[in-house]
Amino acid sequence: MGQKNKRKKNFHRHFATKGLNLYWIIFSYIILGWFFPVVGLIAFICMIGPVLTSIWKGRYWCGNICPRGNMYDRLLSKYSPHRSIPKFVRTFGFRLFMVFFIFAVFTVQMYFAWGDWGAMGRVFWKIIVMTTIVGVILSFIYAPRTWCSFCPMGTLSSWVAPKKQPLSSCYSSVHVEATCEMKCKNCARVCPMQLTPYDSRGQESGYMHPDCLKCGKCILACPLKIMS
Repeated sequence: MGQKNKRKKNFHRHFATKGLNLYWIIFSYIILGWFFPVVGLIAFICMIGPVLTSIWKGRYWCGNICPRGNMYDRLLSKYSPHRSIPKFVRTFGFRLFMVFFIFAVFTVQMYFAWGDWGAMGRVFWKIIVMTTIVGVILSFIYAPRTWCSFCPMGTLSSWVAPKKQPLSSCYSSVHVEATCEMKCKNCARVCPMQLTPYDSRGQESGYMHPDCLKCGKCILACPLKIMS
């Protein structure tokens, strides 16, 4: 009975890595944007940045530069239940809907704010605040990067990310040696996006999934060090 009542351990888990804590940027942005709306315009960088860099590097921005993503990985990941991200939020239809929905809301609000720098900044600020709230809630219901699985900018980034050879010299992918027997699956356990890098074992091009964040957690977690 004791074993039956024991809570089942989730497959996915938190995995701490060294690096800069950039989540203070999103906190500062929200606070300053409340008092100085024009500060909200800075969000344009985080909207266009991930898409442009993804053309050559894949979703590198999302895994290494995005302050909000950094907050999910380094802060909220410690307290998230790390449940499986719902499959439907990864579907093309749902992600397409989110792209149109967010941009429709943004466009309508920007239309009425156009010409007033403060008002336009407030539009950006509101979008960031509301999506951050949604992302935080989902982190405590499912997994830290649940929002990133259907984030409109992340979706656009995944669409333009390289998917086949030849690859840009800037692009890096996870390589798994053919000797991997998929017994531990540690790479999948620690992946923030709950992907399965081991599926690319032995492939010359490496793991080419468009939602791979290039964070390197899978490589560090591999007990046999057969990933690079």
